[in-house]
Amino acid sequence: MPQDAPAEPETHDAIVLGAGAAGMFCAAMAGQRGRRVLLIDHAGAPGRKILISGGGRCNFTNLGTAPDRFLSANRHFAKSALSRFGPQDFLALVDRHGIAWHEKTLGQLFCDGSAKQIVAMLMDECDRGGVEIALGQPIAAVEHADGMFRVTAGSRTARAPALVIATGGPSIPKLGATGFAYDLARRFGLKVVEPRPALVPLTLGPDEALFRELSGVSAPVVARCGKAAFAEAALFTHRGLSGPAILQVSSYWRHGEAIAVDFLPGAAPGWLTEAKRAQPRATLRSLLARTLPDRLAEALAERLALNGELANLRDGALAEAERRLTGWRFTPSGSEGFAKAEVTVGGISTAELSSQTMEARRVPGLFAIGEAVDVTGWLGGYNFQWAWASGWAAAQAL
Repeated sequence: MPQDAPAEPETHDAIVLGAGAAGMFCAAMAGQRGRRVLLIDHAGAPGRKILISGGGRCNFTNLGTAPDRFLSANRHFAKSALSRFGPQDFLALVDRHGIAWHEKTLGQLFCDGSAKQIVAMLMDECDRGGVEIALGQPIAAVEHADGMFRVTAGSRTARAPALVIATGGPSIPKLGATGFAYDLARRFGLKVVEPRPALVPLTLGPDEALFRELSGVSAPVVARCGKAAFAEAALFTHRGLSGPAILQVSSYWRHGEAIAVDFLPGAAPGWLTEAKRAQPRATLRSLLARTLPDRLAEALAERLALNGELANLRDGALAEAERRLTGWRFTPSGSEGFAKAEVTVGGISTAELSSQTMEARRVPGLFAIGEAVDVTGWLGGYNFQWAWASGWAAAQAL
């Protein structure tokens, strides 16, 4: 008997690779515009990064979203997408689904309940758009010929005139994150800006063992790296430094550079010499312990080696102590890498993409969105807003 001819690949208007925040939202919005969309992911469940975000409550956007809160080789690239789909647009969708939310500090919006509500909302929006979802389907091949993209995933083959790369970056590999987006982009001749871990704890070397022994101690600080400065909490860990202020500057930090930490933000210049006049019997440690945790106050005083009563210390030594306390320099030995990084700095070069549509300039029909692109937001919901905005921009062009 003659063998059956191989089945013709199924045809769609668009294939979206990656069922994370950007991919699901893009697929849903395109589907609701009447496009026949296939959404593929190698994981067996959608939105795995969404589920762990915000301590399980998903910091789904930030009311303070602005282009200057994103890192990119082209700092203007994100302006178009962010201006056309902003935090209020996504918030309106959250409200339509009846998801209760609250605002924390600095414009950060979280679910009152669970991040599962955001994933369920996105899946519902995909359903409304008639999106076909194929989970647990590792990509075996991606080909492009005659204006059509052909994707083989698991046991199925599909083709479409449009392909959206939404597979994210390599941060948090235990959730299945890989550099697949970059490999695929390079195959199509697109440049990739060197990816590196961002929003990640920094490690300290043996010479800073005194501070590593403060594991669990936190304090409000101003952390700086270059021109970037963030006034939030810093947390000492058994490996080095973490906490919101440190995670923020980690996105700007390069290996070998120093960061500066102001342990006394808001302290008036000359406060130590004034304290010497007013309280000559006080010690530096006792003064620091009034505003800092005891263990941190002790460690700082020990490192400064200013022992005894203030009355016995020179004004010049106190001025130098002030300077160090308001700009304490740490030179991290490294970071905790992609395993602990919340996001990735770098990615598919924005020079390759249209800021209006997220489409590759030299490969018609190929799009890249979300974390796969060289656009990285601050901590606090900015990266989710980029996922929504870039996904929406691409959906309008599909």
